Amino acid sequence: MSLKIYNTLTGKLEEFVPVNPPHVLIYTCGVTVYDDSHVGHGRSLIVFDVFRRFLEHLGYRVKFIRNFTDVDDKIINRAKEECVDFMTIANRYIASYYIDMEAIGVKPADVEPRVTEHMEEIIEVIKKLIEKGIAYESGGDVYFSVRSFSDYGKLSKRSVEELEAGARVEPSEKKRDPLDFALWKSSKEGEPSWDSPWGKGRPGWHTECVAMIFKHLGQTIDIHGGGLDLVFPHHENEIAQAEAITGKPFARYWMHNGLVTVGGQKMSKSLGNYVTLREIYSKYNPDVLRLLVLFTHYRSPLDFSWEKMEETQRAYNRIKSAIDDLNILKGLKIKESTAGSHPLYDKVKRAEEKFFEALSEDFNTPEALAHIFGLVSELGQIKQRNIKEGSIEKTELEAYEFAVNSILNNMRGIFGMFEEEREGCKRSPISLGVEAEKSVLEDKLIEILVEARNVARKEKVYSVADYIRDKLHEMGIILEDTPTGTKWKRE
Repeated sequence: MSLKIYNTLTGKLEEFVPVNPPHVLIYTCGVTVYDDSHVGHGRSLIVFDVFRRFLEHLGYRVKFIRNFTDVDDKIINRAKEECVDFMTIANRYIASYYIDMEAIGVKPADVEPRVTEHMEEIIEVIKKLIEKGIAYESGGDVYFSVRSFSDYGKLSKRSVEELEAGARVEPSEKKRDPLDFALWKSSKEGEPSWDSPWGKGRPGWHTECVAMIFKHLGQTIDIHGGGLDLVFPHHENEIAQAEAITGKPFARYWMHNGLVTVGGQKMSKSLGNYVTLREIYSKYNPDVLRLLVLFTHYRSPLDFSWEKMEETQRAYNRIKSAIDDLNILKGLKIKESTAGSHPLYDKVKRAEEKFFEALSEDFNTPEALAHIFGLVSELGQIKQRNIKEGSIEKTELEAYEFAVNSILNNMRGIFGMFEEEREGCKRSPISLGVEAEKSVLEDKLIEILVEARNVARKEKVYSVADYIRDKLHEMGIILEDTPTGTKWKRE
């Protein structure tokens, strides 16, 4: 059975053939860490978590990378609002992210690189683009010359002429052409910056992922994934930079999940219509969210509502009941069997075949789930009949248990659900991510001590201020007094 994937690049359903089987290299764009994750983030994370599990089930050896954008305008603005260092914000929400991911059962990536740890690689990518004459420096900024890359627009299916119509130059920009995009931005007063051949500054968003992919996965990867909203300009700009440097395909397959909407509008923080993952799992078992996501084909939009969560809860309860009812049936009077092999065995086998056929056809999780629910209905009929009679034949009980194990194996192994059954305890965000929660608490305590030192300095109690500074230094915390306030960072 071959695996077929819809490739955004070609606009076609294609057979999946890795560059170096059985190895599969996957990169998905991670979160910008300036706030808690919401359902829109959760959908993409769940989709690619389940897809990765499916590939591993098929026998592929997957190397999965998902990054953190830990320096960005939104992070910097949040830091200014709270009068803290930008890394305080980034560290806080990376810790928060890990708590959320563990709660909803998303497996950690093999590598989870941070932008701030890859400045050397990012600068190297930019230098190569300048050397090839496809990027240029302008007043401390560096821009990619879009018209110099002949294939620009091939992912998003947009021509340069179409893009030209809506392009414009902001007053602060120094680019030669409205279509060009920033690779490096010169630093502004009070903002984080790094040394570069073009002066102090920080990277443009689109360059960061290219550098991290080159370092951790190489020049050509098997699958690049992300939300549909990243196709343009982010992924388009990634392709332009990577292929301008190497002359090779950057990713063989581009997979994009549809957006989460609310009343037809994209769920986003800017619109204020978002629901955080913590809101979800404060009300529901996290598996209910996974089921909601899997009920919709990954490329289709998912319109979120609390009514749909309730519908999904009822569907989840049906599966859970079918599993739990095994113990009820085991408590009935067991009769010797009067017939041969039970027909349920063949139904389970066919359901499993159809389940994997659906997943192999562009990861069709709704159809795969339909076959799971077909078995659930069969089990419901068996339960009702035997409960009414107060007894069950041994062969029927064994067939029922066989079906339950089949359902559990696939819901756990592929869909990452019902893992509390295997662990013997219910996943709960309250008891999860202890290290991450500790990190958030440590950051807050450090901020309190920094504030206490500032108060001591203001009141000219310098002995106390120096004592706090020295003790923080012993803990590996470095303070820097700047015109915009005291910043701190770990050594």
